[in-house]
Amino acid sequence: MTDPDVQRKLIEIMRIIAKSDKPLGARLIADELQNRGYTIGERAVRYHLRVLDERGFTKKHGYIGRTITEFGLKEINDALIGGRLDMVITRIEELVYKTTYDPQEKKGNVIVDVSVIDKRDYEKALDILKCAIDAGVSISPRIKVLDEGSEEGDISVPDGKFAIANVCSITYDGILLRNGIPSTLLYGGLMQMKAHKPVSFVDIIGYSGTSLDPIKIFINKRSTSVLDYIESGTGKLLADLRYVPGSAKEKAREVMELAKGSDIGGYLAIGETGKDVFSVPVEKGKAGISVFAGSNVITAIAEAGIPVNAYPAYSIMDYNMMKKLE
Repeated sequence: MTDPDVQRKLIEIMRIIAKSDKPLGARLIADELQNRGYTIGERAVRYHLRVLDERGFTKKHGYIGRTITEFGLKEINDALIGGRLDMVITRIEELVYKTTYDPQEKKGNVIVDVSVIDKRDYEKALDILKCAIDAGVSISPRIKVLDEGSEEGDISVPDGKFAIANVCSITYDGILLRNGIPSTLLYGGLMQMKAHKPVSFVDIIGYSGTSLDPIKIFINKRSTSVLDYIESGTGKLLADLRYVPGSAKEKAREVMELAKGSDIGGYLAIGETGKDVFSVPVEKGKAGISVFAGSNVITAIAEAGIPVNAYPAYSIMDYNMMKKLE
């Protein structure tokens, strides 16, 4: 289990099986993985189960399903502590490192949020998505729609569903890193908007030391009012905050302005060195940068009453594979 993404999925599958008092099949496991924040289909689960069988962590009982072995229970216990500590920030750091997008060349990989929606809601969901993008609450107007059964990297779309991949705001951290600017992601939160302008953060959650993505917490709490903002210019939108060295502030501004030329925008402010950004304190010698969260466009769909399984900062994708909605 060398790949961190694969390891997390295998451990999570074993945890699901271990909690059951009877053998579990791939479909039930896939459903539970969806509930736990993994976009993985039944076919991909079957592949992972074969890996677990081969390593002696699970035992197959014909067509009934799998049970956990003693060896598997030991593996779960060994992985339990490490799997919980800083899981979100560690995964984000991996994605930032894998970001290859070059704003000058206008090509490379970006980080994407992934959302899974029932196919019956396809037309309504895309109509709302278009409205949200037109209202300027996204990082980029480019998206990729994946149909049921599609597999794109580590994205696997279950039967009866479709998935939307949109550009995640943490792509900026990858772009900054590629340009020699280290950034530290601090908070995800709710930005109060009035007259189409950002006013202040009204709630924030730190990325460090948590096993839950702050943006997903706010989505699940239904704390946003994206549709209100689209209609009136006033509402609460998802945003995040990172800082860069104060000496790199102007170069960061140049890089982020350059990114606008390839439809990657959504940043709200680059603060003065050591000064608060939208009411959030910033360390001495650092400059804060606040950016809309890419998940705002998906949150608008959820606010309209359409069930959405949202997975912020989930994977990377070639930006040129993503297209604007017609």
